Amino acid sequence: MARDPAFVLRYLAEVEELAKDMLAARQQIVDLDVKRNRNREALRALQKDPEPDEKAMVCFGGMFIELPKAKTREMLRQDQEELDEEINNLRKELRVKVNRLYEAQGKPELKGFNLNPMSAEEMKLINRILEG
Repeated sequence: MARDPAFVLRYLAEVEELAKDMLAARQQIVDLDVKRNRNREALRALQKDPEPDEKAMVCFGGMFIELPKAKTREMLRQDQEELDEEINNLRKELRVKVNRLYEAQGKPELKGFNLNPMSAEEMKLINRILEG
C-alpha cells in the first residue's frame, strides 16, 4: 500500500518536533540540576565557615555583592526550593512528552514510567513494618 509523501513528511515532522521537545526538557532538567548542585555547595561552604556573622560575596549575573551570610543562606535555601519544584514539574511534563512521542511512533506506553517516589513518611512506615 503506497503512502502519500505529504502524509509521511507530516508524520516525520511531528515525530521530530516531539523528540525535540523531549530533549529540550531533559536538557533543561540537567541545567537546573547543575544550578541546584552549585547552590548546595555554596550552602555547605557557608555552614562550614567559622565566622558565621560576617558577610559573604555573592555573584548575581556579572556582579559581586556583599551580603550578610544569614541573608545569603536564606536566599540560597529559597532558590533550592524553587529549583526542586521546577525540576519536579519538568519531570512530570517529560513523562507526558515521552508518552506522546511513543504514541506518535506507534510504540506501547512505557511501563513503570509514571511511578512516583514514596514520601519520607511512607518510608518511615515501611521501615517500621520491616523492623517488626
